[in-house]
Parts: sequence; C-alpha cells; structure tokens
Amino acid sequence: MAEQQIPDSNQAYGAEQIQVLEGLEAVRKRPGMYIGSTGPRGLHHLVYEIVDNAIDEALAGYCDQIIVDILPGDVIRVLDNGRGVPVHTHPKMGISTLTVVYTVLHAGGKFGGGAYKISGGLHGVGASVVNALSEWMKVTVYTEGKKYYQSFQKGHPDEEVKIIGDCGEKHGTEVLFKPDGTIFEELVFDYETLLTRLREQAFLNAGINILFRDLRKGEEEATVNELHYEGGVRSFVEHIHKEQGVTLLHENVIYLSAEGKTSTAEVALQYNDKYSENILSFANNLRTIEGGTHEVGFRNALTRVFNDYGKKKNIIKEGDKLSGEDVREGLTAVISVKVQEAQFEGQTKGKLGNTEVRPLVENMVSEKLGTYLEENPAVAKMILEKAMQANRAREAARKARDLTRRKSVLESSSMPGKLADCSDRNPENTEIYIVEGDSAGGSAKQGRQRSFQAILPLWGKMLNVEKARLDKVYSNEKLTPVITALGCGIGEEFDISKLRYGKVIIMADADVDGAHICTLLLTFFYRHMPQLIEEGHVYIAQPPLYKLWKGKTVKYAYTDAERIQYNKDFFENKAEIQRYKGLGEMDPDQLWETTMDPATRTMLQVHMEDAVAADTTFTVLMGDKVEPRKEFIQKNAKFATNLDV
Repeated sequence: MAEQQIPDSNQAYGAEQIQVLEGLEAVRKRPGMYIGSTGPRGLHHLVYEIVDNAIDEALAGYCDQIIVDILPGDVIRVLDNGRGVPVHTHPKMGISTLTVVYTVLHAGGKFGGGAYKISGGLHGVGASVVNALSEWMKVTVYTEGKKYYQSFQKGHPDEEVKIIGDCGEKHGTEVLFKPDGTIFEELVFDYETLLTRLREQAFLNAGINILFRDLRKGEEEATVNELHYEGGVRSFVEHIHKEQGVTLLHENVIYLSAEGKTSTAEVALQYNDKYSENILSFANNLRTIEGGTHEVGFRNALTRVFNDYGKKKNIIKEGDKLSGEDVREGLTAVISVKVQEAQFEGQTKGKLGNTEVRPLVENMVSEKLGTYLEENPAVAKMILEKAMQANRAREAARKARDLTRRKSVLESSSMPGKLADCSDRNPENTEIYIVEGDSAGGSAKQGRQRSFQAILPLWGKMLNVEKARLDKVYSNEKLTPVITALGCGIGEEFDISKLRYGKVIIMADADVDGAHICTLLLTFFYRHMPQLIEEGHVYIAQPPLYKLWKGKTVKYAYTDAERIQYNKDFFENKAEIQRYKGLGEMDPDQLWETTMDPATRTMLQVHMEDAVAADTTFTVLMGDKVEPRKEFIQKNAKFATNLDV
C-alpha cells in the first residue's frame, strides 16, 4: 500500500518546535535528573516508563495484553492492545498528538486531560524522556482501522506522522527503541531485573496478561515468561513465600479491600516463622519505598486490631501491650492503593502523601481484619502467640541493651576495646574497616591512614541473625562491638544521623570462610540497619588473590584472568607467584597499597535495588530450610568466581 500523509498534520516546523527540541536537549544533558542514573538502573528505567504507559491503559479499562520483548542488539519492543496514542492534530501545538506525546515534556493524559483517572509513571514525562535518551525510536499506533507511524532519532522526529497501512479492528501502541550508547554506561538489559518488575506489575493488576520474551538469541533459544495472576496481590504474597521456602503460620493469605470516593485499597498478608517483617507498599503501581499514608494507616490498624483482640480474649493481660514490631514479626504484606490524584513526596516518588488514603486503609484493616480474627480464632491465636514471644524477646533485648550501656559507662571508653578509632570525627570523611581476624586487624591498624580510617577486628563466626531474635543480637559478643562502634543503634532505635563513619567496609579473606563472614555481616545490616545499605554506606573490600614479582617488578592480581595476563605482559611467564590465603599474610604496606589506599583500592558498594529479591535471597541463604538453599546454589553456581575450596 502506498504511504499516505495525514491531512491535518502536514505542517512545517516553526519556532515552537525548536523550543520543544531544546526541552529534550536538557534531558540529554542531565539524564540523571529524569531517570536517576545513566547506569544499569537508569537503563532499565526506560523500559519501565514505556510499560507504565501500557499499564495506565489497563488501569483505565482499555488494555489486558502487553508484550515486552528484548530484541537482538538490546532493542526493546513494547506492544499493548489499548486505545492507541491519539494521532490527530493537537489543538494547541498544531501537530500530531503522537509527536507531542513523544517530544514534549509533561505532555500526556496524566495532566488533567481526563484520559486517566489513575496513572503512575515518572512525573508524566516518561515517553518523551525515553525518546530523548534513545539512539532511535519507532512508534506504530493501531487505531480507527489504520496503522500510523513515526520514527525519531535522539528525540528528534525523522518525519511527520504517516499512515503506513490498514489494521482492521486491531488497536494499541507499539514502541521500539534503542538506548543511546553515548548516554548510558552499558546497553545490555538484564532479563531477571526486567522480569522482577514486570511480574510485580502483573501481581498489582489482577487479570492483566504480560508476555515477556528475551529474543536476543533468536526465537528457538528464547526465554519466555507469561505473567498472569488472577489472585493479584494475594498471588504476590504466595509467590514471595514460595520463593523463600518458609514455614507458614496459617494456610491462606488474608485479603482485605475497600473503596473510597477517589481511591481504592487492597491488602494481602500472611504470617511465617521468620523473625523479620516484609511489607511492600504501592501507590498506582509504583513502589513506595519510603512508605506514606497508606503504610501508616496499615501499621497503626494492625497493631490496634491485635491488641484489642488479645485483650478481649484475655490472651493479653490488662496493662500489657504489643508493640508494632511485635505484631509485624514474621509478617509478609502487600499494600496497594489506587488514587485519582496521587501526591508523592520527593523526586523519586518514594512516599505517598495523600491524606485521604490513611483513614481508608486504617478503617479497612480495623474492621475487616478484626472480623477475620473473630471468624478464625485458631489463626488469630497462632499469630498472637508469636507476637507475644516477640514481645518477651524485645523486653529481654532492652535489658541486654541497658546492661551493655551500663558497662560502657563504667569503662574508661564507651567504644569497643579492639577498636582503633580515627582522629577525624566528621562522618563525611571517615570510614571503618570491619576486619576478620586479629592478625589481619593488626596489619590493617599499622597500614591504615589514622586520620580517617578506623579498624575493628572481629574473630570467629558471628551470629546468623536470620535465625535469631533481637535479644540474641544484643547479647552477642561478636555483634555488640559493631553496634557500639557505628553508634546509630539498631531496629526501632536506629538513627542514621548518629552514624560515626560515612563508609562501613567489610574486609574478609578472599575464600569461602571470608565470604561466609561477609554474608553474615550483610544479613545483620540488612535486617537491623537496612538504611545503611539503602543510603550507600556499606562496602566490601576487594583484597588481591595473587602477588606476582620478578626482581623489583611487583604486580597484584585480583582475579585468575588478571594473573595470567600480568604474567604474560610483564614477566614473560616467569614470575614468582604467591596465592594469598588470607589478609594476615600481607604486611601493613601491602594491605594499604592493595586494599586500603583510596587512590588504588577496589571496593564493591552494596546496593539494594529490589527489596523483594533481597529479602528472598537472605531468607534462602541464611534461613532454616535446606532445599531452597540447595536450589539457589545449583542455579547460581555458574556465577561464582575466586572460590578457594
């Protein structure tokens, strides 16, 4: 079929269009302002933004099928069966609305136009920002029996919108884009990262079908996931528990829902035998990492409901009271609200601010969970018994904490005896190395820069906090020095403003035992000081595996591949080679040069990209169940490097 021009969009670009393109140039100059970073997180965010537009169509009731493909060359294709982006001339801009949506910041149906009562997305700028940060983008719209098409390069339209064929009754939008290699640090999409997000969206929108395919190796070797959950958030909780392999306190997920004038709320919750809690909250399908009014309403009502029920049934004695932490021990919950005019606090939309949502959620949980407990006394009793055990442990923890404080006051210094502190007291400048073993600690103390580097040696295996309540943590002689040295407390007492060191660096041997020590410490930080990780304070030191030397030439290799390359490039394959079995084998100068000198060292910063995945990983690796751990090891063994077994 011959190409046809759309009659009402055949207009020359004028001054307004030049202004539009300048707007997107700002995105290209400062991409971090719009997508957070130009690293892997920002790269994947591009996909989320285009998918969010399709999800908005689903929320409006016009879409039930979304296809997301990773094509060869790491090109992304997103196809939905919604209404299709409007294509006719925009009344104010004088060009096709499709062009406006993909080239103008803050354009779209999310800004009071009535197209969407409920929507997510990154401040409504998603489509145009993705276009601006792509090497190229191609958009096909299926609507009114026609296929409309427009292509772009780095945000600039190649041509005007045109009709390229008929589409019958097909409707929807198809977007193909290739991220710009001059903007992003890497261009390879991680399938598991995208799968996690897309699965989350399928859970939060019961009934929607998302087909996700990795076609980079061709259709015959494609990885395909069909995501469809009629159970919605109930299925979400079931999925989390299945992945973790935990023991459940009650068989069925408790589901609550309510509808207000401008918002709806639903909660799914289930208790397990863990000592930690896992609450995930969402507003308009966006993860609210910092919580907000919906989460506050849930937490308040949950605590009140269990206290009221326990006192009514004489399970909780008069004068006693369960705390919020008590009733949340072992809880997995998903809170999802849909709000017409969502108000998010902060640039990242991490916290919901709508005041009307709190009473909606609070009343729903108070009434409906209270009714559930009355109708299911056996389940109520099991949950209350666990909460009361947590309460007793918390009281024991308080006594242990007070005892530790009294000891500190009586001692000449309140800091741990083995801590070699730094002289600088400004956390922006300071760092603490938590070092495995006394010998390594000794070398680190001698090799460090005393002005800003503190050293805390630990010895032996420490407590696995995944299998212990708070009282055991406070009374553990291996963890108490860490808590005291960092100075910011743990649990409900945690206060990030009191952190004494800007960098908390775990330094352990490069072997299996060292990896275990590192995992135990990370589990402790994740469960009791998660904000340390969330705000980027936790690092893992990377000591070398080998020392190579010949005459006065010395090189340190951090991997086997590096050892082979150095031996070839610098020593004609005739170097003397030492394999370090532990940090203690290095003298102070070597430890400083290879692992502690900010100018030459390599460190890994610990991130918490996905709370669900992190929680599951720690539960599987450090929990009681053997089978899930065995499956995890079998699945991920191929990724392990530098193992010294």
